[in-house]
Amino acid sequence: MLEFLQSAEEAARRGGNVLRAWSSKFTVREKSRSNLVTEADFASQQAIHEFLRGRYPHHGFHGEEGLDEVRPDSPYRWVVDPLDGTTNYVHGFPYFAVSIGLEFEGKLVVGAIFDPSRDEMFLAARGCGATVNRRPLHRSDVPELSQAMVVASLPVATSPDDMAVKRFLRMLPHAQTVQRTGSAALNLAYVAAGRLDGFWSTSLKPWDMAAGIVLVEEAGGKVTQLDGGPFQLAEPNLLATNGSNIHQELITHLA
Repeated sequence: MLEFLQSAEEAARRGGNVLRAWSSKFTVREKSRSNLVTEADFASQQAIHEFLRGRYPHHGFHGEEGLDEVRPDSPYRWVVDPLDGTTNYVHGFPYFAVSIGLEFEGKLVVGAIFDPSRDEMFLAARGCGATVNRRPLHRSDVPELSQAMVVASLPVATSPDDMAVKRFLRMLPHAQTVQRTGSAALNLAYVAAGRLDGFWSTSLKPWDMAAGIVLVEEAGGKVTQLDGGPFQLAEPNLLATNGSNIHQELITHLA
């Protein structure tokens, strides 16, 4: 696991360096309304993929920008988001990241999330704990939702009638503060770091969540579906918290 973690870290740094290099010169095209994609996104994924494939040519890959390499004979699959928080990146809002997770026999075992704006590297491997820039991560000890800072991911190009928007509004009277940030990967990293107390979404893809799930759980937090059922990477149904009573309170209000 430690070798894989080191590889994930190096790959994430390479992707982050690409994002830094492109930040002042990219051009933008629309993938859909409010879902911008840049040349930087593809360049970051290429750098990550080339590095990891060079080390592990028989591993599978699954990534946001059309990366899907199935290796039926390998128990390993890398799940890559080369730029999580694309719209933030395009607008120069410094809340975006590179996210790389590793599955072994369908279970998430390694996670690396790199924030190039703050030069923060979040790392976790099963049974080895979670760190940020080599310092141990611990989830918050906030015990009640009324004292909590929680965040949500809302679908792209959503409408006021969307259930995700209704859930967001429903939470406003119950938490100390409710936010929407634009980067699911960093939201999960921040739950692991104790900077946020809870995060939920019903609109994420596997690459948005893979690395962060390992971080949250290795930092002592809890990850389920919104109704408390077992989390499934292939399903866009996520509730991640510090594992205190906040988790059950959120289930009560969100499910």
